[in-house]
This record gives sequence, C-alpha cells and structure tokens, in this order.
Amino acid sequence: MIEVRNAAERGMADHGWLQSAHTFSFAGYHDPRQMGFGPLRVINEDRVQPGKGFGTHGHRDMEIVTYVLEGALEHKDSLGSGSVLRYGDVQRMSAGSGIMHSEFNHSREEPVHFLQIWIVPDVDGIPPEYEEKNFDAGCKRGVLRLVASSDGREGSVRVHQDASVYASILDAGQSVTHPMSPARGAFVQVARGEVAVNGTKLTAGDGAKISGESSLVFDQAKDAEFLLFDMG
Repeated sequence: MIEVRNAAERGMADHGWLQSAHTFSFAGYHDPRQMGFGPLRVINEDRVQPGKGFGTHGHRDMEIVTYVLEGALEHKDSLGSGSVLRYGDVQRMSAGSGIMHSEFNHSREEPVHFLQIWIVPDVDGIPPEYEEKNFDAGCKRGVLRLVASSDGREGSVRVHQDASVYASILDAGQSVTHPMSPARGAFVQVARGEVAVNGTKLTAGDGAKISGESSLVFDQAKDAEFLLFDMG
C-alpha cells in the first residue's frame, strides 16, 4: 500500500529568514494524522536566508540526520564539533543524553536548502555522538546509495535504530529496484524532480508512506533526487 503525502499539504512556516515545510507535525504545526511513520518522526525541508540560522539549542534522545541540497550550512555543538556542510554531505547527530548545537547559513549571499530528519532511537540516554560523510552525485546516480544505517555498513553514517536510508539520483530512462520485506515499512521523500514508485508518481516535496510491499520499483524519473527509508 502506498499513501502519498502531497507536498502542498505539508505544514508550512514562513519566518522571513526561514521557510520550512513539515512533512509531519512539528513546532506550531500539528496534525494528529501526521505524527510520523514508524520510527521516522520529522522531515523538514528548510531554506535559510544568508547569514541567518538557528541559535544554540538542545536536543535529547533523537537521531538527527541532515541532508544538504544546496548552499552551505555551518554547524557547531557542545561536543566541540564544527564544520560547514555542503551538497552531498550527510550529518548524523545522536542527541542521546543531551547535546547543544547551532546551525547557520555560512554564506552571506546565497540561501541554504536542506532536509532535516529526526528518527526515534531504539535506546535512550546514550552519550551524544556526531558524524558526517560526503556522498557526491556520482555515487548516487542510477543506484540506491546507502547513506545511513544501524551498523554503518558500506560507509554510511550510523543511526541507533533499525533503519536504512538510501539516496538516489535518477535521470530519464533510469530505474532502480529495492527488495522489501512486507513486514517492514518504507517512506520516500522526493527532494527534486519527479519519480514513480510502483507506478505512483511523486514530484518534488512529495512523500509516500509504504507498507506491505515486497519490492519497490523507482522509474519514470525526470531529474529526480530522493531519499528512501527502509524501517523495521
């Protein structure tokens, strides 16, 4: 079964310096029908204006994954980590017993565009952790590239949950297939372009909740970039 989460139906927030689209309930947006999917709790598509950002704030017991689409995102945290994330960078922050961090647009001229994802961990109170890796366009083109997993396999970042996150870029005429256990759930988030999953067409900003499927076929692509979450 595939249930489309249409881009236009997401919760929208415009703070001037920040435009954010919430796939699931977040902050001032609440929809009891959209409280997440399995352990996936938040997908926010954020655009932050030059020089602006989120001041120092805290998190606990959440796996926070950031996927940068355009621009440069500057990160600092209470672990002493500090970096500037650009396209292809995937950041994983395990908030665990508590972490403070800030995120700002590193550029004074260009906006930054990214997806921030929250996954509920399968263990609470762990020491906080930070990790980042780069997955360039070439390694994602025409394939499903594992970017996050429970065991860090294939060079992915590690999340504390039975969840595998794949990124893919598909051009016209390309397709990929992902075998699924019908007992597992999946979620697809389209970042750019258009793609169909098992014949259901999705465009930029759309998501899809998937259950009871034995395989997922992605095709009918038009300059598509998307994330696939395979979750227990």
